[in-house]
Amino acid sequence: MNNPFSLVGKTVLVTGASSGIGRQTCIHIAGMGGRVFATGRNVERLAETMQLLQAETTGDIEHLSFAGELVDADVLKALIAQLPSLDGLVHSAGISRLAPLKYMTDKMFRELFQTNAELPLQLTRDCIKAKRINPGASIVMVSSVAPFLGVPGQSAYSPAKAALLAWCKIWAVELASQKIRANAVCPGMVRTPLMDGGAVTQEQYERDALAYPLGYGEPEDVANAIVYLLSDASKWVTGTHILLDGGLLCK
Repeated sequence: MNNPFSLVGKTVLVTGASSGIGRQTCIHIAGMGGRVFATGRNVERLAETMQLLQAETTGDIEHLSFAGELVDADVLKALIAQLPSLDGLVHSAGISRLAPLKYMTDKMFRELFQTNAELPLQLTRDCIKAKRINPGASIVMVSSVAPFLGVPGQSAYSPAKAALLAWCKIWAVELASQKIRANAVCPGMVRTPLMDGGAVTQEQYERDALAYPLGYGEPEDVANAIVYLLSDASKWVTGTHILLDGGLLCK
């Protein structure tokens, strides 16, 4: 029996590949036989990702990388010009910041919305216009459980992540004639470098973890779901999302 989860012969673009969920997704794709085009802002960390990919790769697959700030229109244009034909696109780049409504500045709102929502829209649009996405390809958004919760301080982050869920449904219909699928994963709290920003203490994290019946997740948990959505195992799945929350929303 053929493995329906195999990514052999598929080329996948992954944003936010320099750390966390994006990095682990790249590693999983390579481990399933796929070819990765990894992008990230940090040159050094992206180089580390590429080294890890080679350790997971068998055969003569050549993974590619592009370092740059994709919210810059010129940088995004340069990326599009270098892209091969894609069988998958994973929008993993994201930033998080908590601020009560009365302290939410215009600059903070724009930065959060630009990276978390506008960039996935612009990158997908430009890939479609440049005919870089093959028929039968899969687009995967890394959203969040935040749109399903009322979390203080997330007046920008939560609606930005909610926009991704709306676009999945719209693109699923718009791109169906090309058999291009669009889906999202919605992780709860995952142990990534974003947790080390210093805004929340270790004691607060431990207290918050009690709300998750299965505890906090790991990047591998999210990457596994992304691989499923990229693979032919999910060829009849589009316009929806997968909750990865360790039982948080069951309570």
